[in-house]
Amino acid sequence: MSDYENRWTTVKVEVNENIAWVTLNRPDQRNSMSPTLNREMIEVLETLEQDPDAGVVVITGEGSAWTAGMDLKEYFRETDGQPEIAQEKARRDACRWQWQLLRMYNKPTIAMVNGWCFGGAFSPLVACDLAYCADEATFGLSEINWGIPPGNLVSKAMADTVGHRESLYYIMTGEPFKGKKAEQMGLVNKSVPLDELKAEVEKVAKVLLEKNPVVLRYAKNGFKRCRELTWDQNEDYLYAKLDQCLMRDPENGRAEGMRQFLDEKSIKPGLQTYKR
Repeated sequence: MSDYENRWTTVKVEVNENIAWVTLNRPDQRNSMSPTLNREMIEVLETLEQDPDAGVVVITGEGSAWTAGMDLKEYFRETDGQPEIAQEKARRDACRWQWQLLRMYNKPTIAMVNGWCFGGAFSPLVACDLAYCADEATFGLSEINWGIPPGNLVSKAMADTVGHRESLYYIMTGEPFKGKKAEQMGLVNKSVPLDELKAEVEKVAKVLLEKNPVVLRYAKNGFKRCRELTWDQNEDYLYAKLDQCLMRDPENGRAEGMRQFLDEKSIKPGLQTYKR
């Protein structure tokens, strides 16, 4: 059993029944992302990626917020007077976990948005494979109200996930919206009442844990890559990833699934996974 109690100062990690619950832990600052939190989240994600006890990673927030975005005081004002190279390091750390690691993470990731989700929070939100939120959660791209455009990869995240008109409306107005609207826009998979949120996420996580982890990794990351390629490029890329998956899968899931379906007639792959 993995034990991460008190290992980090701005992030809490608990692994239970192969689900890693990662909690951004700055509730007094609505879990805003400071340079310290960004550095710790890099370490958290890299550690859990190598932890055999962690099959699915869920990211949530302590208190009333998921994360209110970048910490304006610690991330911006306190680095403004520092050498350019120090500012670049802070920016690189933010990008590293918020989308570079999360987007092609080797394990399934779920954003569990329990409350406020503003600004820079949209980058890790969209970088996670799946996202569930509370009806009571409040979302907003409020940068326009601070006199700046959306930072990091927020605009890219919106462009890849939400329709053109609605993206521009919320980017240009800064108007907030609630969980059900986020579901309607396709920003999250589903919005449920707050008191049902953890159970809903846990249910989905357990479904993912039943799948072959190697195949699941290639399936989800292949989808994300293929959105950026042409049809001809995708043919080469996806067949290559399929071959790589078959070579690297220690369970030999394809052969086992076919055996159970064709020989034993014990499963229906369209309705259930093979028995691992």
